[in-house]
Amino acid sequence: MSRGTAVLAAALLALLTGCSTVPTSSSSVQITQAPQRAETPVGIEPLSPQAGATPEEVVRGFLDAAASTVRGHPVAREHLAPEPQGSWSDDAGITLLGADYATVTTDAGTVLVTGELVGTIDRRGGFAVGGQEVYSREFRLEQVDGEWRISDPPDGLLMLEPDFERLYERRDLYFLDPTGQRIVPDPRYLISGESQPTVLVERLLEGPSAVLAAGVVNELAGAALGSTLTVSAQAVTVDLTGVADAPPSRLAGLSAQLVCTLGQLPSVRSVEVLVDGDPLVLDGVPAVQTVDTWTALDPDAAPVDAVGHYLVDGALWTATEAPAPAPGPAGDGAYGLTSAAVATDPSTGQLTQMVGVTERDGQATLLTGGYGGELTPVLPSSSLSVPTVAPARQEFWLVRDGSTVVRVTAGGPPQAVNAVTLPGLGRATALQLSPDGVRAAVVVEDGQRQSLHVGTVVRSDDGPVALRDWREVAPALGQVVDVAWRTSGSLLVLAGDGGEDRTVPYTVGIDGWDLSPVPTAGLPSQATEVAAAPGRPPLVSAGGTIWEWQVAGGTWVTLVRGQQPQPGTEPFYPV
Repeated sequence: MSRGTAVLAAALLALLTGCSTVPTSSSSVQITQAPQRAETPVGIEPLSPQAGATPEEVVRGFLDAAASTVRGHPVAREHLAPEPQGSWSDDAGITLLGADYATVTTDAGTVLVTGELVGTIDRRGGFAVGGQEVYSREFRLEQVDGEWRISDPPDGLLMLEPDFERLYERRDLYFLDPTGQRIVPDPRYLISGESQPTVLVERLLEGPSAVLAAGVVNELAGAALGSTLTVSAQAVTVDLTGVADAPPSRLAGLSAQLVCTLGQLPSVRSVEVLVDGDPLVLDGVPAVQTVDTWTALDPDAAPVDAVGHYLVDGALWTATEAPAPAPGPAGDGAYGLTSAAVATDPSTGQLTQMVGVTERDGQATLLTGGYGGELTPVLPSSSLSVPTVAPARQEFWLVRDGSTVVRVTAGGPPQAVNAVTLPGLGRATALQLSPDGVRAAVVVEDGQRQSLHVGTVVRSDDGPVALRDWREVAPALGQVVDVAWRTSGSLLVLAGDGGEDRTVPYTVGIDGWDLSPVPTAGLPSQATEVAAAPGRPPLVSAGGTIWEWQVAGGTWVTLVRGQQPQPGTEPFYPV
């Protein structure tokens, strides 16, 4: 039995209601993957090379021809010499270039292509951000019947970002966290079209991406499709083999993965799971499932009582319609808090535990206790980062002295997290755990640069908790100040604007795709701290006051409409 199955069985087989579609909002993507394509053209198809085309025109035509939806990319092959026409692989991945690339004919007669390397997508659809690197490659050409053709094309597709945005969509595969209480997104980029349901199931069966694999459970491991996926009238039927002897908890878990993954498609409303041709029967789970069947696993469902909190002169306040001090001595200002975090009960959504940091005489101390009750000191240090909550675990994490990650469970002593590679990135100034608890976003300072990285939380039954597999997700931002999780698949970041001397908010996907600035209209000054949570309006502290993002108006507003800004710093949402 895999990790978390006992918990999953108890939680899911007691009439589970719900995983949401967990919507995504990535408009752009960079990829090196060629999922199954239509046999016939869809949309705008590229043109064959014209007679008498120059070497540069042929190379540019080859790049344009990558934006084809036809299997095998026959038009792209027309730009190649006879030998590479048959050997060139169009499914080895995608290298994504910015639209403003350049072609130059060199003295040696080759064509040099240079441009912004936006990123790459592997054969399974996973994106890796390209940073601020420059792509550079020389194309050799030869004459074939008097026409120039490319003799040494790179394997995979070389595609322009606008073409990719037009043809590909972000879709998440869903796996389970080790407790079996949360689904965890694994972003992939797939070509638009009717093949997406089949491709998504195939990708699920292949398993999670390498950077996520150690942190999640895949109940579909070892399973296979027993027959072709069928789609009709917005219903999908998935016939699995290899899981006939699986316990109910595993069958529930794999059902959740399939339904939540397929349910994000506009064309899919319900999923029926078969095992060796027979309908899957689980207590409390309907034969035809929808995303509503698994809402309980949705990491982006906001806890009932999870209103924003912030600090006013060391006292804990709530960002309700009528802002007021939180209950207990923390709300009275008894501890002089400089930062805090609050955990919720995953079954009821009620606020239960909290931690706070105080600073005095150059010494920082972590306090812990029940929400609204007395807090006791548990961890002294020269410096402590703003604490963050591990969802569904009543567990708080923070960084001690810029390099050591520590976790504190309710009523337990502090424990070190194995994060041996973190100091190599720089001094950690901020750490925030994702809503599913499987990823961590960290801001590190290395010299004059402050960068944003995302790592994977790895838990095992017989070893320490680890934080590893770091990857930088927004290399274009060199002065990151703070970070928060908008959803389990996206981040809200405060960072310096390279073109101007100011700090502005950005949104970005967990893989680095779709970095976009957020308007600052309404703010009295630059934001210094940021808070976010699924289903909740982002909060920032600017000029020592708290501001809320108003989606409808596209501006930042005061907590109480029409009234003066509320004083406050270090906003956060309970988890």
